[in-house]
Amino acid sequence: MREGLVSFKGINGGIYINVKNGEFNTILKELEEKLTKSIDFFREAKIIGIKGESISKEEKKELLNVIKYKYELNIIEDLEPSLKESVFDGIEEGMTKFISTTIRSGQVVEYDGNIVIIGDVNPGALIKARGNIVILGSLKGVAHAGVGGNTEAYIAAYDLRPTQIRIGSIISRKPDGNMDFIGIPEVARVCNKEIVIEPYLPRK
Repeated sequence: MREGLVSFKGINGGIYINVKNGEFNTILKELEEKLTKSIDFFREAKIIGIKGESISKEEKKELLNVIKYKYELNIIEDLEPSLKESVFDGIEEGMTKFISTTIRSGQVVEYDGNIVIIGDVNPGALIKARGNIVILGSLKGVAHAGVGGNTEAYIAAYDLRPTQIRIGSIISRKPDGNMDFIGIPEVARVCNKEIVIEPYLPRK
């Protein structure tokens, strides 16, 4: 592989990714180009982690999540520090984090309470909350509400087309054929130990 801002080094049965000083978008683009070019090789390898003096923790985490969620490669390094495992009891009235931006592929947003995103969640992004998740836009990535086991939590979005949704320990994917309520806000809840998706109908 050609040298550049991103290089790979085999060590202890795995591969380290070395990142040199440079513009982050250029680093991300080069990483994806090299992964795509040799994807069969990397599928058989273990990614131990990322090293680089100039890369921030947030940038490192974003690169690792691109590797894991977009390219589905095996990463040894812990890139998702777990939230507290106790059940969050503030889904009716509790602490809430508001985010006014689109969440890009590879990004992870996690919070110990409820999350409200004013923007879209793109494919390859991950949202994790111990409470509810409300998205004032499209959900096309992965959303996990009720982290810690609260199956009373819910996930709501203006356009609910997730790669995967999870409430507590219950996992579901939105059926490809369910197009009845596209363009109408929808809510995902747990009913009889299964996740059901319903159109949001405001109370009159």
